Amino acid sequence: MEAAAGNLVPFILLTAGSCLVLGEQAGAQAVRADNVTVMEGETAEIACKLHSYDRSIVVIQNPYRQTLFFNGTRALKDDRFQLVSFTSHQVRIALSDVRVQDEGGYYCQLYAEDTHHQVAVVTVLVAPVPVVEAVGEAATENGAINLECRVPRSKPAAVIRWYREKKPLQGTIRQEQQGKIFSVSSSLSFPVTRRDNGGVVTCEADLPGVKGQRRRTDFTLDVRYAPSVKLEAPPSILREGDDLVLACSVTGNPLPSQITWTRLNESLPIRAESEGSELTIRHLTPADNGTYVCEALTDMGRDTDQYTLVVYDRGAVVEQQNSLSYAMVGGVLALLVFVLICALTITVWFSLRQKGSYLTHEASRLDEHGEVREAFINGAGDSHEHKKEYFI
Repeated sequence: MEAAAGNLVPFILLTAGSCLVLGEQAGAQAVRADNVTVMEGETAEIACKLHSYDRSIVVIQNPYRQTLFFNGTRALKDDRFQLVSFTSHQVRIALSDVRVQDEGGYYCQLYAEDTHHQVAVVTVLVAPVPVVEAVGEAATENGAINLECRVPRSKPAAVIRWYREKKPLQGTIRQEQQGKIFSVSSSLSFPVTRRDNGGVVTCEADLPGVKGQRRRTDFTLDVRYAPSVKLEAPPSILREGDDLVLACSVTGNPLPSQITWTRLNESLPIRAESEGSELTIRHLTPADNGTYVCEALTDMGRDTDQYTLVVYDRGAVVEQQNSLSYAMVGGVLALLVFVLICALTITVWFSLRQKGSYLTHEASRLDEHGEVREAFINGAGDSHEHKKEYFI
């Protein structure tokens, strides 16, 4: 019995200690607070949940241990903090226009017979805002363009990706940190031609592990290249009294501010009117004949195109050119002649090859029967007799 009593004492002490711990844990749950994650500039709600509230004093403090509310009464003069609700179950406050400096632990304290407190940790994230710009000199045809995508502020550090026509591109990342704020940039360089002008490159930035914070910025490529001129001539024959309208189509970057019209070795007719990319000459006469030139000039270069004007009399009979040019007709004829020559060459080659095969076959057959030598001798004898008869 004494041994049993000796074993029972430690058990009673252990049970009592466990009950004490459970009681302390139950008391610690008199106040409960949940952590909050919010984006910079938004509103964070901090809730202190109460258990078995007996109208004791409830105090909420900021991370700097400054009292914000005392039993529902504002204690700190900061209008960004507002009391949302105060009931027997919870005290809820709202912090608007959240800043990174507001980040930290907010204390929910209940002063009853014992003091109970919980900490609600407020985490402030900074959304990335990517900015894309060209770096260095302006991009020119057959050169390279240098781009930089910068995210001046983000928390945590932003991840930057490049895309061109939905295809990923690899950039060079650089990252800096000042306090809790990160600054991230990515540099990109690639060759360009005039076809790339007006194309779009996209910079995408998001926060790792944070959904819904992806930001995209498009950059339109500006590639400078020399002008290209094409003169659109009238399709019909022009006669005296007709009007001539020449249109000069110009492409380039930058576009020329002015297009120049001239006539080779002569000045423009007095009746010529040039307006932008068009040249108009009304009531044509043979004196207007000549070669007219359209010229475009920019700091990237120059280009020209020309049209030769021939004005015919009203009664002149002029054969209208077929839509199929002489050069094209000549090319087609040359192709047909080439095909015929090739066909004839192949036919002759096959014919000679077949005849050679026949002679070889005959010689082999005679040799097999032992008649080649005899045929040769007889052939020689007959030839001699023939020669003999010829001289007689």
